[in-house]
Parts: sequence; structure tokens; C-alpha cells
Amino acid sequence: MKITRNKAVWALLASPLLFTGCDKNDEGQLEGALPSPSFTSTVNSTQFPVKVTFNNTSENGFINEWEYGDGTTGTGSPATHTYNTPGTYKVRLLVSGKGGFAQTSQTDVVVPSACGNTGFSVLVACNGSAPSARVWTFSNEAGAIKRLDANNNVTSSSAANALASCQADDQFSFSGSSFTYTYTTNNKCGSEANASTSFVYKPGSNGLGQLTLSSSKAYIGEQVALRDSTYTIVEASNTILRLRGTLTNGTKTEVTLVPFDAVTRVKQLLTGGTQKTWMLDNSVEKTITVGTEGNPTQYYGGGSVGALPACQADDEFTFSATDMFTYNAKDETFVAGSPGSCQAARSGTSAYTFGPADGAGLAQLVFAKAGTFIGITDAPDLTYRILSITDKNMVIRAGTGKNNGTVFDIKLIAK
Repeated sequence: MKITRNKAVWALLASPLLFTGCDKNDEGQLEGALPSPSFTSTVNSTQFPVKVTFNNTSENGFINEWEYGDGTTGTGSPATHTYNTPGTYKVRLLVSGKGGFAQTSQTDVVVPSACGNTGFSVLVACNGSAPSARVWTFSNEAGAIKRLDANNNVTSSSAANALASCQADDQFSFSGSSFTYTYTTNNKCGSEANASTSFVYKPGSNGLGQLTLSSSKAYIGEQVALRDSTYTIVEASNTILRLRGTLTNGTKTEVTLVPFDAVTRVKQLLTGGTQKTWMLDNSVEKTITVGTEGNPTQYYGGGSVGALPACQADDEFTFSATDMFTYNAKDETFVAGSPGSCQAARSGTSAYTFGPADGAGLAQLVFAKAGTFIGITDAPDLTYRILSITDKNMVIRAGTGKNNGTVFDIKLIAK
């Protein structure tokens, strides 16, 4: 058990008043041999974080305290201590007995790193021998979630881009410095809940190892209960992580993950993995505002609920995962001006580039074809930054906003 060392307590322990029943000389001093402190240590590197067992081999002592070298202390023998971080720790044993108090010199205990194991190094993105942290999400390839029988024959497999967007944006984080696993649902599909728990990594015989979650309620990928909450790493590289676990009935679940980044998640939500159609959100106020980067409503604060003209409210904007945009105006396009009016449809398509936002926003897209627009015909340029997005709602900002230029904030809803 870890405790905070209290030097005052040790001073009392060394006091003759506490050694009742001990022989004293005529001057009231304790009689007996001075403790001869010593200890042995055994490092268990068959799993990580590493546990080290300390055995007190001292003579003439019966009260001991361990200084573990990481700022914590403990008592007892044998005493087991867990080290999350690899390195060399200077451990010392303090012993009291009939003859007084003594301590060992600081002894080096070397705790190895799990980063030498490929499975762990990929899981947490080790930097050399130093554990780091890494966030994973579902692959959008076929087989992101599989079910297998007891003999590892596939019985079901998800199709490419088949996961619901509320599941596809899930995040699975592993910290190698604290051995903590964190699940973030982002947009719940059902009973999912954000969770955090510790985990243990075992190198194993397959070269990649296993990880065991401390909480039986935690899961990775599919929300199912596993035997011993253990996942075997069956494939691991800087671009893919495949985990397999055994259910209580002997069948198995397999999940394929890829490194998470915010831009990838935004595109998944924008396109639904294949293609997705959005419309102006006429059910809220201020569907479109006009201003500058510093004051987005400076020129126009937005209209009331349902204020969009019918020829604008029915417009459809479709984004594909292959970076193609399609505008369907239906019968007419609302052309901005003073006053604006419904005119001949300006339906069309354009390729676009997608990447990190240049300025405020989660990501941005830039149309290749001049005259392409979303929502409003007089948008400042071909650049649109995504300010926020879920599987149902999105806010985009038209215009780069540079040099105090005009920007349009536009609210959209998934069709």
C-alpha cells in the first residue's frame, strides 16, 4: 500500500518509549544489536505496467518502510509496487529494531519499457523507449467490425463505410505513460457512454501481445462483454490496429481501427463515408449571417425561423467521399442582390480539395470550379470552413476572412 512518509512518525518509532518489553541499560537506552538492513527485489516484466516485489532480508529489525524512488513509500514484506514509467529508480529500505534505526543505501532498480514490443509501441505511439499516447477510431474499410466462431471463421462482417456516423466517429485512446484507456463516443447511437479505465499489456507469444481492461464494463469497438475483458492484438502498424476478443459463449469479435485525426472525422461526417446531402436549416433563426472574421454578424444578423425563400430552402448540397460536390437547385435558384429573387436553376458540380482549416474551423473545402457556392450565390470566394458538425447539423463559414474580408456563416441540416 502506498503511503506518504511522515518523518515525525519514524522519529517516534525510533523512540525507546515505543519499544515496550525491550531490555534497557541503566541509562534507559535500548539494548540490542543495531538493525542490519538489506533487501532483494524481483522485477516482473511479463506484463506492463511493471510490478516489482521487494523482500526485506534485514536482521535485528521488525519495523520497515520502503522508499520506492518515485516519490511514494510503503511498508510490509514482501511489498509489491507498480511502476508505470520505465527507468532506473533508487530504492531504499529503512528499518527499526531493538538496537535503533538504520537504512540501506539507495539501490538501483531498473524498470524496463514496454516500447520494445511492437504491439504496445503501435498502440500508444512510443517515442523511442518513452511511452506516449495515441487515439484510434474505426476503419471505414470493409470488416471494421467482424464476428467469428470459436475456430476464427468469419460469420459476419461490416461493409465499407457501413457504420452509422454516430458510431464511426468513436475514439479509442491509449496512454502508455499512465496505462489508461479512454473511450469517447462523440455522438451517441444508443446506450454508449464515455468511459475511462486502466489497462494491462502482456507481450504474449504472438509477438504483438494482449491488453486487458480493468473494468468489465469497458469495451473497444463493439459493445459486448468479453471473457476477462481481454483483447488480443492480431495486427498492428502505424496505419492499422486489429483487436480480437472472445465472448462468454466462445464466439469472437474483431475490430479494425485506424489512427484518429479531426480532419478525417469531419470528412466522415460531411460525406457519411460515401456521400451525403445537406440543406439549409430553415427551422432555426439566423440561418445565414454576414460579417467579418472578428464579428460574423456585423453586416447582417440573420433572419427569423422559416424566413428563407422557398426556392432557396429546397436546395440540396451533396458531398462525396471522392471529393465531388453536387448542387441541386430543384426548379430555381435564389440569386442574392438588392432585392434578391428566384431565377433559373444554377445546378452543377465541382471537385473540391479537403483538409485542415486555414484559420478558425475544424476543416475546410475549396471548390475547383468558379461560381460554385453553398447556400448563397454571392459568397466571398470558393473557400468554406466547417466550424462545427455532427451527423445531423453543420455550420460552415464561406470566405477566408483574411484582411478583414467578408464571411458568411451558414447553418445546414442533413437531409
